[in-house]
Amino acid sequence: MRLGLDLRLTYYTRGGIARYTRRLAERLPMLAAPHTHLHFYRRGHTETFAPQAHRVECRTPAHHRWETVALGVELLPHRLDLFHSPDFIPPRFGARRFVITVHDLAFLRYPQFLTAESRRYYNGQIASAVRRAHAISADSHATKADLVNLLGAPPEKITVIPLGLDAHFHPRSQSEVAATLARFNLLRGYVLFVGTFEPRKNVPALLQACAQLRARWQDAPPLVLVGNTGWLFEETMRLAHELKLDSHLHRLENVPEADLPALYCGAGVCVLPSHYEGFGFPVLEAMGCGTPVIYANISSLPEVAGQAGLPIDPNDVDALAEAIHRALTDSGLRADLIERGLAQAKTFTWDKTARATLALYESVLA
Repeated sequence: MRLGLDLRLTYYTRGGIARYTRRLAERLPMLAAPHTHLHFYRRGHTETFAPQAHRVECRTPAHHRWETVALGVELLPHRLDLFHSPDFIPPRFGARRFVITVHDLAFLRYPQFLTAESRRYYNGQIASAVRRAHAISADSHATKADLVNLLGAPPEKITVIPLGLDAHFHPRSQSEVAATLARFNLLRGYVLFVGTFEPRKNVPALLQACAQLRARWQDAPPLVLVGNTGWLFEETMRLAHELKLDSHLHRLENVPEADLPALYCGAGVCVLPSHYEGFGFPVLEAMGCGTPVIYANISSLPEVAGQAGLPIDPNDVDALAEAIHRALTDSGLRADLIERGLAQAKTFTWDKTARATLALYESVLA
């Protein structure tokens, strides 16, 4: 069969959806050698993720208002049996069958957490995309439930395929951690948040919890925010100033991927208090590095954490502060969370993701 995979988003970003797309691109041609694989890159993208696949360069940008038609025109000469859109929106034509991946429906469930531009792009197309797709891959059972409840998607059309953990997220040596922390001017034991600084991630609640912690624990460790600035971040920084956290807050932007494992390993606890997550890579990455995790007990995060973290209500600042204190001070609890987390992280692999995706392709084409 002639299988097409849309890689255009990887030209613009290295975020979670782009990472998922890259990992599929690397693995699927090796798993499904009898098929012909065509990878559709944005024109000008210099990377190649799988030499075994046929490279096709597209003029159509990702998230363009006319992309469902323009990309379809670019697909037509390639006579595809199946085309996979890992970023929700498939073209209207250009292949016999279409598979899409829906990572989350935050733009429908929590529209206030997205920019107006993002809401317009997804809200205007997601219902049509779900109808047109012959099969849907969802990152979690929570996303599958949202597809059924919010868009009326037939449950039998949706396959839950969890994502994987990159191999470099594992415990690191004391010397490697110390060298990395020294470059960032950090001491071990900090409270860590990893993610884009935007409203959906609920950073204000984390700031308030850390302020509470400092009020009753003079030697409470600082908060380290690792990630890139999103929209409305200025309001979050004003709150940090009002809470007198300026000297107890470290913000690290554009951190190299290679440094992330050591930053996880140097943390006393990793916290993801998000209002909504389609999957939640930081929870999985922290567990893989042997770091205790606190997570919001909503959407997909309980599926990722399993029994390996401390769940909290993302709207309960008191509970969040107490959970951070326990994770930092209760040695027995810490040891249990670390052991459970390492075991849980091993159950998520990209090979599993790729094999399940290939099985979905073959069931659609059967």
